[in-house]
Amino acid sequence: MILEERPDDQGAGEDRARQKDEGSIRKGYDSLVQNPPGQLQSHRARLHQQISKELRMRTGAENLYRATSNSWVRETVALELSYVNSNLQLLKEELAELSSSIDVDQPEGCETPGGACTPLWRGHPGDGSLGTGLQAPSMGSGSRAHSSGSSESVTIPMIPLGLKETTELDWATPLKELISEHFGEDGSSYETEIQELEDLRQATRTPSRDEVGLDLLAAYYSQLCFLDARFFSPSRSPGLLFHWYDSLTGVPAQQRALAFEKGSVLFNIGALHTQIGARQDCACTEGATHATEAFQRAAGAFRLLRENFSHAPSPDMSAASLSMLEQLMVAQAQECIFKGLLLSASATPDNGPAQLQLAQEAAQVAAEYGLVHRAMAQPPVRDYLPTSWTNLARVKAEHFCALAHYHTAMALCESSSAKGELSRQEHTSQPSTTCEPQGPTLPQHPEERRKLAKAHLKRAILGQEEALRLHTLCRVLRQVDLLQVVVTQALRRSLAKYSELEREDDFFEAVEAPDIQPKTQQAPEVKMPSLSQMKVTDFFHRLGPLSVFSTKNRWQLVGPVRMTRGEGGFGFTLRGDSPVLIAAVVPGGQAESAGLKEGDYITSVNGHPCKWWKHVEVVAQLRGTGDEGVSLEVVSLLPGPEPRSTGPRRSALLWGQRECGLETPVPARARPWPILGWSRKTKQNKPRSHPDPCTNRNCVTCP
Repeated sequence: MILEERPDDQGAGEDRARQKDEGSIRKGYDSLVQNPPGQLQSHRARLHQQISKELRMRTGAENLYRATSNSWVRETVALELSYVNSNLQLLKEELAELSSSIDVDQPEGCETPGGACTPLWRGHPGDGSLGTGLQAPSMGSGSRAHSSGSSESVTIPMIPLGLKETTELDWATPLKELISEHFGEDGSSYETEIQELEDLRQATRTPSRDEVGLDLLAAYYSQLCFLDARFFSPSRSPGLLFHWYDSLTGVPAQQRALAFEKGSVLFNIGALHTQIGARQDCACTEGATHATEAFQRAAGAFRLLRENFSHAPSPDMSAASLSMLEQLMVAQAQECIFKGLLLSASATPDNGPAQLQLAQEAAQVAAEYGLVHRAMAQPPVRDYLPTSWTNLARVKAEHFCALAHYHTAMALCESSSAKGELSRQEHTSQPSTTCEPQGPTLPQHPEERRKLAKAHLKRAILGQEEALRLHTLCRVLRQVDLLQVVVTQALRRSLAKYSELEREDDFFEAVEAPDIQPKTQQAPEVKMPSLSQMKVTDFFHRLGPLSVFSTKNRWQLVGPVRMTRGEGGFGFTLRGDSPVLIAAVVPGGQAESAGLKEGDYITSVNGHPCKWWKHVEVVAQLRGTGDEGVSLEVVSLLPGPEPRSTGPRRSALLWGQRECGLETPVPARARPWPILGWSRKTKQNKPRSHPDPCTNRNCVTCP
């Protein structure tokens, strides 16, 4: 997103183009009534409001219980508290059954050289959508799968994250007051700009699950960067209260810092990437590639938020939660990479080296989900995370570990052409016990290879059975038919292959199969979200360049000042652009007599606003004046910021921008602007660096 400070005089044609582009962006949201994702988000908003109401009732009851000494009142309040806590538990369970879930109408199709890929499932609101965000429609009679019938044609559902919900925000009243008081302009004349800002924020509450929805969120985030630089400073700010609901628990949180608004929007950018990735059809190569890219960008958004936002008021934006979400997205990206390799290897099923690579890739996926499961099981994440997420991570860890042993067994069962390759890849396996420091030498004799393949298949069977057992223990996972289908098909394949290797003269127990060493040829890359795909113009650019016209600076309006040309011209020297600066005043000249001073900025010439004018444009206007003279309006910057308010100390929950970890970016004259200037530190009372003076000495003394 290129933040562009646009001058006022670029023409009506560009204005129409900008309005058309921004209008197309705002179309990238789902209606709260007509679209299933919008209906689900509306349902989540109602749950958030009910949870907030119950929390207020519980707070009031607890205060009454502590304040009263009447035993009858205390018993009544205790009974009421039990009812309120019960209602809260039911509401949180209902939210957990939605848990950030955006219901799937169907995975996105993808074109392959042989034709279009058939979607793996078709979902409908309330039909097979896992309450914890798992997109898993039923694989019953109404579902469709690929005709091959193998487990490679269906995939385990992913975990998308739901968007944070917010309440409506009144920008108009505080911004109009600030524009009138600080900027000295009529705040009511900016109603159009304020309405555009409110419409954009409203549209971001239900963005569409595609690139247009991501552009919508990025556009609003960029506008927040402009607002932060212009209207928010330690000395003065609009005093808005930003209200957001936790994505995982539904508990409301409030802050007056704009950093909280920016962090919540960035969280939703990452969440929307997870939804886009989860709805891809990973049964084709293109779908797996798109899903990998989406999960990598989601991981980047959560990392960016974790590194730049501290002391979060809601659990979903805490450092522990964001670290867990980043690990989860990396694991899901690794799983999509494995699915893409599996599709490529299916073209040559009798390739031993390819099976060995798949075994190590599957072991890598299992290792990633093992890390995710440990992160989910650690406090405080486990206290508010849906248990079905934790169970699914463990199911996937067992499932992919079993797949690693299955593909190793398939490699051992291949023809003798893979024999040399097996001997060169002894590091593929490592012993399951620590008594043997080095990995075993893979057998070369066919009978020994068969026995070792049986041992790996036995571990694959035990792993798939454990995955099915864990699946049945979770009530939410039991509703996901597709999950059971995938694990069951993998178990049947392992059992069938084990039966092929079984012989009547096998009187001895099979050897112990070693663990498979995790290894990947394509590690997921954590990618920062793409925020630079389109230009965004500051809604309030009419107020002037941010380098001068912001709440970080104080100035005094002077004028209009009437001046006539003297013998030496107007008696001042100009330099710089947007706005033009009075660099020097000739002693005893016309400018000094009119009260102009060095360092003043010219804001109007003969009634025409010139905050965005170039140096040559102001000079041309001055030269064109006749004997009647010229009327100027200027602003004089005051030496220091306004004193801090001596009012009551703010609550601990209302941290400032620096305390939240997101520091206000310093306005830069260079364009394009950087999107994230959080690490920059503002410096008060720092003299403004002026551009080089104009070398044309005749430009200020119009003859």
